[in-house]
Amino acid sequence: MTQKQADLLLLSAAFLWGSSYGLMKLGAETLTPISIASMRCLFAFLILCPFFLKRLRNTTEEILKYSATTGFLIAGVFIGVIYGVIGTSASTAGFLISTSVIMVPILHALFTRKWPTLPVLAGTLIVTLGLLIFNGVSSIEMDTGFILCLGAAFLYALDILFTNAFARRIDSLLLGIWQLGFAGLFAGIVSFSLENPVCPSTLNEWVSILGLAIFSTAWGFTVQAMAQEYTTPERAAFIFSLEPVFAAIFACFVLDEEMGFTALIGAALILIGVWVAGIKRKN
Repeated sequence: MTQKQADLLLLSAAFLWGSSYGLMKLGAETLTPISIASMRCLFAFLILCPFFLKRLRNTTEEILKYSATTGFLIAGVFIGVIYGVIGTSASTAGFLISTSVIMVPILHALFTRKWPTLPVLAGTLIVTLGLLIFNGVSSIEMDTGFILCLGAAFLYALDILFTNAFARRIDSLLLGIWQLGFAGLFAGIVSFSLENPVCPSTLNEWVSILGLAIFSTAWGFTVQAMAQEYTTPERAAFIFSLEPVFAAIFACFVLDEEMGFTALIGAALILIGVWVAGIKRKN
């Protein structure tokens, strides 16, 4: 797989994640939020297993260890986002969660002791400005929601970095599959501790859970693990920063929600930032 092909796969994951908010909203009307996160991951794991049964027989202790690590991070992101959005404004939450695009180059530089390239730094600044404008953030308050959303962004950044490292050491497909099982397990434990979860029973609930499980989870997170073997963590983070843009476009064309002029400027800056970050310096 080439880097361009990997980036296209990551783009498809970002698109599906962005367009999945309608399904999450549908399920959240009657189901508890963390149980949705747990069920979407568990169902995704169960859906994938029959298709890759022979491959799964090659599972090793190392694969399970790495998958448990990324699964824990994914569950933490879901839980942090759910409670973070409750505790702060939607615009602030959207921006803070998206700050993973800023954290990834910084953390990667700390881990590798290599300063990010000029295009990556410029792209980071442009995308950050675009996210601020896109989400309409005028002021940020240091409340509980702020801390939880920032924590979720930090875990998301770690997930991108760890996935990038783990995918080069083990079978990336197995990493993508097993991490969903662990994420569902960890989120399920938290759900039973903090909520009163119930199984889907209505058509809307099943559409929500299965839609999230098949498209944004089974495809999205498995593709992320496989594609990150062939691209950089910074590229992955920049591509994932397009998720709120895809969410807004989906809401505009499918849910008839309006996308204002300010949001269009922010979206354009995010796209420009992603392009700038992808510029390769000539030797």
